[in-house]
Amino acid sequence: MIMLAACSGNEAGSDPVEPAEKNDPPAEKPVEKEDEKASLEIFSWWTGAGEEEGLLALIDVFNQKHPEIEVINAAVAGGAGTNAKAVLVSRMQGGDPPSTFQVHGGAELNESWVAAGKMTPLNDFFDAEGLNDKFPQELIDLVSKDGNIYSVPVNIHRGNVLWYNQKVFDELNLKAPTTFDEFFKVADTLKEKGITPLALGDKEAWTATHLYESVLLGHLGAADYGKLWTGDLSFDDAKVKEATEIFAKMLDYVNEDHSARNWQDAAQLVADGEAAMNVMGDWAKGYFDGRGLKVGTDYGWAPTPNSNGMFVVITDTFGLPNEIDNPETVKEFLAVLASVEGQDAFNPKKGSIPARVDADVEKYDEYGKAAMEDFKTNDLGPSLAHGSAANEGFVTKVNDAMVMFVTQKNVDHFIEQLVAAAKDL
Repeated sequence: MIMLAACSGNEAGSDPVEPAEKNDPPAEKPVEKEDEKASLEIFSWWTGAGEEEGLLALIDVFNQKHPEIEVINAAVAGGAGTNAKAVLVSRMQGGDPPSTFQVHGGAELNESWVAAGKMTPLNDFFDAEGLNDKFPQELIDLVSKDGNIYSVPVNIHRGNVLWYNQKVFDELNLKAPTTFDEFFKVADTLKEKGITPLALGDKEAWTATHLYESVLLGHLGAADYGKLWTGDLSFDDAKVKEATEIFAKMLDYVNEDHSARNWQDAAQLVADGEAAMNVMGDWAKGYFDGRGLKVGTDYGWAPTPNSNGMFVVITDTFGLPNEIDNPETVKEFLAVLASVEGQDAFNPKKGSIPARVDADVEKYDEYGKAAMEDFKTNDLGPSLAHGSAANEGFVTKVNDAMVMFVTQKNVDHFIEQLVAAAKDL
């Protein structure tokens, strides 16, 4: 397996907050007031079908264990945290952090909030809760920087998944494509039958970037895909250009109103049979399940073309901000989030698999069981679109370039923009 190390560079402007001076003494943490009822503000972007149910299930477990603590669900709508991240930056910069907040493991955590000196190390917490051997080392590496652990993973999502309408595929006697050639053959058949081959909802540009990273992975392979984020493979390499040309061709098969839809809208097209396929992380499974669809009957899945044996890892995590007045209350929540009970309440509804290695496999359906096995055996890769492969500055520039590319499909210009953006890596 390849190492899921986060990028280490910090170019000016790539962090959402200014780094703390190394020589500054650590700020004293406020002491919780015993005469006030404890409260816990949980900040996330989980408001859609499946993800909201998962969060509420986790909160229910916490409420059962800590009825004396008031939980404030401070979720902000917007796929991949598009809106929530902007709100979080404003609050963190203004000295008003939530008790704990959702953040993707990898560069999004380490090169932003940790590098800015905004997070409290959790090494002692991991020791006290006996967690050091309960998560795969690759995940602990994703939430660590300079020997310190800074957040707790609640799940593992797979990014490189092709979802398809099972009934449409059965009626047309189609099989899930495993290669790019097979994808285009299937897409042509669907198009001839008047069915949109590939659903896309890029009202928020990250969804197109998500599709693009799956093409990069499939064409480059796990090793070269990983080299992009370390600078060992340039974005103007011939293989990257070839992958971009494949991506441009795939865009010829998407729904015409893609720019007016979000990821849930695209998933709904597949659920309704108006479109046949969608490339999205397995939070789409939570969406399908939340709409009453059944895996293997109403929808199916496969690794994205050419990516069998590879697994793009996205992990949602929660940590302990420095400037809060209830650190012990937050640790109570993190303990529940890290527990087998908490993870097994959350993940089946979210569509993800547990981050813990000792979760109850029988609580997961056939997709969950297959994803758990693939995670153990596949080559692992970080996600570009979701902040584990690269810092926020680079991801933002890629998303900005993507808006123009999806419309114009100018491969050479897009590659030039990627090369320029890579200076932020």
